[in-house]
Amino acid sequence: MTPKKDYRKPDKRPTPSKKKPDKSPPKGIFFIILFSGLIMLMAFFLYRNMEQKVTVIMFEQMLEQAHEGQIKSIIINGNQASGQYRNPDPYDSFKVKVIPEGYLRESEKPKELYALKKQGLIENIEYAQSNTFLYQLLWTFLPWIFIFGVVWYFFFRQIRSSGNPTGIFSFGRSKTRIPPAHKQKVTFADVAGIEEAREEVEEIIMFLKNPKKFQELGGRLPRGVILVGPPGSGKTLLAKAIAGEANVPFLSMSGSDFVEMFVGVGASRVRDLFRQAKENSPAIIFLDEIDAVGRQRGAGLGGGHDEREQTLNAILVEMDGFDTDTGVIVIAATNRPDVLDSALLRPGRFDRQIDISLPDIKGREAILKVHARKVKLNKSVDLKKLANITPMFSGADLEAVINEAALLAVMKKKESVDMSDLEESRDKVRWGRQKRSRVMDEEDKKVTAYHESGHALAAYFIPEAEKVHKVTIVPRGSYLGATMQMPEKDRYHMHKKYLLGTITVFFAGRVAEEIFCDDISAGAQSDIKQATHLARMMVCEWGMSEKLGPISYTDSEEHLFLGREISRTKPHSEATALAIDQEIKDILMKCYERAKKLIADNKDACQRMAQALMKHETLNTSDVTNIVKGIDIDLIKEKENNDQKKESAAKTDKTKPEKSSTPTPPDKESGTTVSK
Repeated sequence: MTPKKDYRKPDKRPTPSKKKPDKSPPKGIFFIILFSGLIMLMAFFLYRNMEQKVTVIMFEQMLEQAHEGQIKSIIINGNQASGQYRNPDPYDSFKVKVIPEGYLRESEKPKELYALKKQGLIENIEYAQSNTFLYQLLWTFLPWIFIFGVVWYFFFRQIRSSGNPTGIFSFGRSKTRIPPAHKQKVTFADVAGIEEAREEVEEIIMFLKNPKKFQELGGRLPRGVILVGPPGSGKTLLAKAIAGEANVPFLSMSGSDFVEMFVGVGASRVRDLFRQAKENSPAIIFLDEIDAVGRQRGAGLGGGHDEREQTLNAILVEMDGFDTDTGVIVIAATNRPDVLDSALLRPGRFDRQIDISLPDIKGREAILKVHARKVKLNKSVDLKKLANITPMFSGADLEAVINEAALLAVMKKKESVDMSDLEESRDKVRWGRQKRSRVMDEEDKKVTAYHESGHALAAYFIPEAEKVHKVTIVPRGSYLGATMQMPEKDRYHMHKKYLLGTITVFFAGRVAEEIFCDDISAGAQSDIKQATHLARMMVCEWGMSEKLGPISYTDSEEHLFLGREISRTKPHSEATALAIDQEIKDILMKCYERAKKLIADNKDACQRMAQALMKHETLNTSDVTNIVKGIDIDLIKEKENNDQKKESAAKTDKTKPEKSSTPTPPDKESGTTVSK
């Protein structure tokens, strides 16, 4: 095979210099200081202006009260006067608003008041400098200064900073995230299990690097690529790898970033996003979760002229409008392609639709190798075996398996991650965490043991069903027990025999309870639900009914917000609906009777398996096989435990230092911890 050429250009951009930390105070600190000072000044004037228990009297009343000896002190300020009483009850102070002009004109110091002071009727008389004009000026304009400051900070300052995406007047600008080139750590070396999708994306990057090479043969730049796949399959990871590999601007946004409470914001942000991309072309735009704005038009209950539709219209125009001679490629990701508008998916807008499905066994092994590079694995770990026992796991699930195994190894104080940690983390990711602290009485354990024994026996004797991997009555997640089945290979076709065998396995637990416990429990709720769902799919969608034939009887599953009428007619008559219900019931009851016959014919094996579960709590594939064949597994379990103890002792002996004639200082750090 010829090695692949690297079409990437060397990155000649200078490495970013480290900026020194900015020790200057924040920009708004001076306004905050000024704002606080104004508030304190207003509070001071309010305090000066407010006097508790103040009474307003006439000038003649003040003179009369002074003759009676009720006034303690007087302060004269222009044509006003104020003072305090000797007796604070009922008022502390008084105020005289107007003093007769003639009284003050006769002398700067009124003789009558000073005479009363000499007599001891008034303790103190003071003259205050008249600053009434300045006081009134400040009191009049200070609130307006305060209001103008607030308006300036929250209005004019935002206008000046409208170029900033976070400004109050910049809600029409796109919230584009352009990842710095020097921080891009995800490359195609981190992408595994989706080789076909990776190759298609590599073609696009190659086109961006060498557009003339393709244009010489008449090829045009593809305008859009949409990544379709279930959650966790690697769509966003592939987009990050594109950003890491491409030496062109990479503008990324989420579909929810376009829609806001303001009308027209989404369309404005779309136009701004494409404007930035055109200014920096060639460039890549990545729209994550495009189904948030790309749903089918005509969606609203009232006809559908809403904000989301305007955003979609703007995307359609920008991708294939009059001005499309630009080197901008749009990459979108979604796990709901069925709800997207047909105009968005046509060639000329999204020219390519890349399906990213769940990885097969080779893909899972490659993904596990990628995620296990940073984890210290034991030599006994076989990633190929782990890939074989993780069918239908997505890339995100496999990453969680590796991470959970590392955490388990740390909690058990191990030096490396072994296969038991990986299998336990696999079960934790798929079925939930073990709940050994949950204490069940003997009756509950008995019902659970017979229930799981019925599942295991049916899976063992039915050749079309998946084989048993593990049976346990240890509570895990929301289940009191579990029968874990693992397919021998990746299954791409759902055959009728396989579906009937799977339904029979679902009912076998309920049948075992009925036969051995003389009663039934609600523990078969999930089994009945899954069995009914499979039977309905067989009849209504897959055409596996002999009576109804290969006809689709699926009701419209589109929701009202997708633009369909509220009053929808069924695609079949009422008589056909009754026939569908009867056919589903017939399939379920046939499988139920098949499970009942199977358990009744193997009563002894079911009892042995239930007793073994109550004693050992967990059985593997070989244990189930030995129990069915009548082999006592207690001796096998005892031998396995002895072998593990010998192996642990041998490992401990290897870690001990050899004895020598020369004494050596003890090493406190030596020795390993072996987990049981």
